[in-house]
Amino acid sequence: MGVMTEFARPDGVATRGYLAMAGHGCPGVVVIQEWWGLNDQICGVADRFARAGYNALAPDLYRGRLTTSPDEANHLMSGLDFADATHQDLRGAAIRLGEHSDKVAVMGFCMGGALTIAAAVHVHEVTAAVCFYGIPPKDFADPARIRVPLQGHFANRDDWCTPAAVNELEQTLKAAGASCEIYRYDAAHAFCNERSAAYDVAAANLAWERMTTFLQARLG
Repeated sequence: MGVMTEFARPDGVATRGYLAMAGHGCPGVVVIQEWWGLNDQICGVADRFARAGYNALAPDLYRGRLTTSPDEANHLMSGLDFADATHQDLRGAAIRLGEHSDKVAVMGFCMGGALTIAAAVHVHEVTAAVCFYGIPPKDFADPARIRVPLQGHFANRDDWCTPAAVNELEQTLKAAGASCEIYRYDAAHAFCNERSAAYDVAAANLAWERMTTFLQARLG
C-alpha cells in the first residue's frame, strides 16, 4: 500500500521513509522502527494505520541498513544519534505529515518507543504519543516535560523496560500532571511483533485496540 518517499529534515537534509496514505485531511501518525531497522514489519504497521484511516510515515533512521542479528541491532542502535533522530528525522516526518494532516501523533516500539517519548518531549508538532516498551534516558528526554497525551504499553516480563522502570515512568508522569494511560500486559518484550518469539496475539490485539481508541479521541 505504501511507498518509499523522500522528505526534508528541518536542517534541510533530505532523508527517506515509508509513507502509507489514507487521504488528505486524515490524521497522521509517525511510526518509529525497532532496533532492527525499517523492515517489512514496520512498513506493515504503517500500512495497517493507512487501512484504519491514518496517514503514516515511518522514517528510515538507519539509512537503509537492516539486520536480524541482535548483536548487530544493538550496534546500530548504539550508533544512532538519538538527538539528531528526534530533532531532525522525527520532526521532519511530523512536518511532512502535517502537509496532509491537521493533527499528528507519534508511536513506536522498543527503540522506537523510547524515541516516541523523546518526540513527545521535543517535537512540538506532535499532538499525542503512544509508546510500546521503550523508555529513553532521562537526561535526554525527561518524561516530566511531556505536554501531550501519552499512552504506554509495557510487558511485565521485560528485562529492558522492567516493571520497576515502568512504575518510575508512571510516577514521574503523574507527579508532573501529565495526561497519561499506562497499560501492563502479562507478556514479554516485543509482544506486539508478530515476527518475534515473544509475540502474544491477545496482548497485541488488545494494545492495538486501546491505541486506536486513544488516537481517535486525540486526533479525531
